[in-house]
Amino acid sequence: MAPNKPSTDKSMSIRHNGWKYSVATRYILFLLLALLIYISLSLKLLPERYDIQVGTRSEKSIPAPAQIEDSKATLKAQEEAAERVQPIYTYIPLRNDILVQQLFERIDRLNQDEVSVQDKISIYREEIPQRVDEFVDSFISSNQGSEGYPDELLDEMKTVIEQQAYRVPEETFIKIPRLEPEEISKMKTVARDIVSRLMNEIVDAQTARAKVAELVSTSSLSDRTSREVVQELARLVITANKFYNEVATKEAKVEARENTPPVYIKQGDILVQKGQLITPELYDLLGKNGLLKDEVTYWPEVGLLLFSILLSLGLLMFIRQSDVNIFKYNNSQILMLVLIYVITLICMHLAGFLQSEERVYVGYLAPVAIGVILVTLLMDMRLAYFSVIIFSILSSVILNVDKSQMFDFRFGFFAVITSCVALFAIHRASQRSALLKGGIMVSLFGALSVLILLLVHDSDWSRSESMYALAFAVASGILTAVLVIGLMPFFEVTFGILSALKLVELSNPNHPLLRKLLTETPGTYHHSVMVGNLSEAAAEAIGADGLLCRVGSYYHDVGKTKRPMYFIENQSNMENPHDSLEPKLSKSIIVAHARDGVEMQKDYNLPKPIRDIAEQHHGTSFLHFFYHKALKQAQEQGSEPDFTEDDFRYPGPKAQSKEAAIVGIADSVEAAVRSLRKPTVEQVETMIEKIIKGRVDDNQFNECDLTMKELDVIAKTLKATVMGIFHSRIEYPEEMKKSKPESAEAQSGKPAAEQE
Repeated sequence: MAPNKPSTDKSMSIRHNGWKYSVATRYILFLLLALLIYISLSLKLLPERYDIQVGTRSEKSIPAPAQIEDSKATLKAQEEAAERVQPIYTYIPLRNDILVQQLFERIDRLNQDEVSVQDKISIYREEIPQRVDEFVDSFISSNQGSEGYPDELLDEMKTVIEQQAYRVPEETFIKIPRLEPEEISKMKTVARDIVSRLMNEIVDAQTARAKVAELVSTSSLSDRTSREVVQELARLVITANKFYNEVATKEAKVEARENTPPVYIKQGDILVQKGQLITPELYDLLGKNGLLKDEVTYWPEVGLLLFSILLSLGLLMFIRQSDVNIFKYNNSQILMLVLIYVITLICMHLAGFLQSEERVYVGYLAPVAIGVILVTLLMDMRLAYFSVIIFSILSSVILNVDKSQMFDFRFGFFAVITSCVALFAIHRASQRSALLKGGIMVSLFGALSVLILLLVHDSDWSRSESMYALAFAVASGILTAVLVIGLMPFFEVTFGILSALKLVELSNPNHPLLRKLLTETPGTYHHSVMVGNLSEAAAEAIGADGLLCRVGSYYHDVGKTKRPMYFIENQSNMENPHDSLEPKLSKSIIVAHARDGVEMQKDYNLPKPIRDIAEQHHGTSFLHFFYHKALKQAQEQGSEPDFTEDDFRYPGPKAQSKEAAIVGIADSVEAAVRSLRKPTVEQVETMIEKIIKGRVDDNQFNECDLTMKELDVIAKTLKATVMGIFHSRIEYPEEMKKSKPESAEAQSGKPAAEQE
C-alpha cells in the first residue's frame, strides 16, 4: 500500500492557504470586481454633489457635469428675440374713391336745389365730414365678427382714422355752392383718380395728403377754385390704410420666442465660481441638475450598481459554464484576473483624463487591448474572448465625453477590433518579441478601425483632428505592447504563473541550471532532453500542456548534479558505486535527487509548476531492486528484515497534475527502453504498457485527474515517439525476477529505470 503522507501534506497545504480554495473568497473577489467597476464608472456617470446653502459662499468651483440648459439665459435670449420683432402693420383696402364720387354727387344735387347759399354752406360744413365718418363706421361694422379682420385691428383702424382726421378750411365750404355742374363733373373725375391712386399705396394719411397738391396741379383742372376744392376734399377723404396689427405682432413675438434655441451651459463650464455667493437662482440650477446633497436621488446609483454586478456576474457564469480549469481550485488566479481588470480600467481612465470635448480623439490612445493580452498569456484564451466584450463596454463608457448618452460606440468598436486582433496575434506567442509584433498589428488595425469610423460616420472633425486620431490609434498598439512586456514578469513572479513566454525562456540551454546539468551530468542532460520529447508529445495528445512537460523534463533531474556518479547514465568506464553500498544508503541517495532538485530550483527562483514536476515525477514509487537486495542480504545473514516496503519508496507526493504524471511515465519509459539491447516494436509496446500498468496498480495516479482513456492515448503516443529516439544500453529485467550474474543489470548493480 502506498503511504498516506502526500494526501496529508496536501490537506495541510489547503488549510494553510485556505483563502485560495475558499468558495466564499471566490465570490467575494467577484463582488470586489463589481465594486471596482462601479467606482470606475461612477467617475463618468455619477455627478459630484455639494453640500451648500442659499446665502453661503461656495468653497470650490462647481463645473457643469453635462451640457445643461441655462433657463435664465434662455429666457433673456427669448425676450431679446421678441424685442427684435418689428411691429406688423396690416393693409386694409378702403374704397375711398367711391366716397369721393358720393360726395361730388351730393354737391351736384344740392347746388341745383333752390336753397340759399348760406344754407348750402351750413349743410356742407356738417354733412361732408360726417359722410367720411359714416363711411368708416360702415366698413368697420360690416367686418366685425368676420374672419377677415380681428376686432382689435378694426378698433385700431377707427382710432387711427379719428386721430388723423382732416379739418377742411371754412373757405372751402363757401366755394362749393358756387361750382357749376360741368365743373363738378370734371372735379369728381380728377378727385376720384387722385384718391384712388394714393389709396392703392400703403401709406399713412399725412404722407398721402402731402402728395395731393402736386397731383392736383398736374391735373386737367384749370380753374383755381376747382383745384382748391378738389385738393381739400381729397385730403378729407383720404384715410390711413396701414394699421398696427397687435394680434399679429404678438403672435410674431411668441413665434420668435419659440424659435429661439435654448442657451446651454457646456459640460465643464463653471456654474459657480469658488467664493461666489449662492443665490436662490443658482441654488435652483444646482438642484435641477442633481448637484445638491440634500436633493439626492439614488436611482442612478442603483442602476449603475446593478450594471456593474451584471458584468461581474456574467464573467463568473462564463467561467463556471466554460469549465476554465485554472479557476477550479485556486482563488489566486481570480485575484490576478481582478488585478488585470483594474490595470485595464486605470489605463482607460488615464486616456480619458487627457480627453476633452475639443480633444475627443485622445481616447484612441487608451491601450484597451492590454487586459485581453494579459488574460490570454496568463490564463485562458476562452476567457480572453469574453473579456473582449466587457472591456469594449467599459471603454465605450469611460472614453465617452458626451454626457447626453451613456455609451460612445466609436470607442467600443475600436476596443473590439484592437482586442480581437491582439488576441489572434499573440495567443501562440513563444517569445517576447512576438508581443511587439502583436502591438504593431494592433496599431495597424486600430488605425484602420478609426479610418472606417471617420469615413462611415462622416465625422465633422477637421483634417488635423483626423490625423491626430489615426496617430493616437497607432500609438495605442505600441503602448499596449510595451506595457504587456513590462507587466508580464510582475504577474509571473507575484502569482507564480508559468506563461508560454516564460517556459520558452527557461528552455534556453544557456540557463545556469541547465548549463550546470550539461557540464556536470551530460548523461542526465541527454536523458532529460529525451524525456522532454516524449512527454511533450504525450501531453499534447491528451490536451495537456506540452510545453510545460518539455521544460519540466529538462529540470526534473537537476538534483542528480549533487551526486552524479551514483546514477547509471553518468557512469562511464567506472564501477557502479552502489555495488559497495548498503541498500538503504543507496536508496537514500537515489530518492534524494528529487528533494535536492527542488531545493536547487528554489535557489534559482524557478516557478512552482517546474518544481512540482521535479518533486512529483516519481511519486511514491517503489524501488524494487534495492528492496530485494536488502532482503537477500538479510537472508544471507540469517536475520529478520528490520524494514518494510514503505522504507524503499520515494517520499512523494504523488503526481498532482497531468503534466507531472506524464513526465514520470516518460522518465521511466525512456530509461527502460534505453536498457533494451535490440528493441523491437513489440518489446517497446510491452515495456510501456508494463510501466503504466505498474503505476496504476501502485495508485500513483490517484491524486491527479488522468483517466484510463488518456493513459491509453499516452501509451500509444509514447510507443510511436520512442522508436525514433532510443539507444541501446542494458537490458531491462523483470521487476520481481532475480538478476543473472552475467546480465548487464548485475554488472550495473540495479535496473536502469530505478536510477532515473
